[in-house]
Amino acid sequence: TIESCAFYRCDRLQRIIIPLKRDLFPFDPYHQEYNQFDSCDLLTAVDIVGGSHNKTIASLHMESWRTEMIAEINRINQFLPNTPAYEKTAAIKQWIDSVID
Repeated sequence: TIESCAFYRCDRLQRIIIPLKRDLFPFDPYHQEYNQFDSCDLLTAVDIVGGSHNKTIASLHMESWRTEMIAEINRINQFLPNTPAYEKTAAIKQWIDSVID
């Protein structure tokens, strides 16, 4: 898990590499939100664990899943640059949940 406020206001963070894992971000009961990457203004790219997503996904055998995962990663990486800094964690969490479901 990535603890609450772990990268909060990390103004140099541009890219993260994370697993596609439910409950990666614990809810912060004090602030009543998910806030691991909030106020990371430059955070614009997400990749999945295992290196470059194209290389990792290309090694998979299921063509349809591979194509879908590339599209999903591209979707979050197009959306994240326009996401307000205070909503970065919520956007990433929502993306993970939608990919897993």
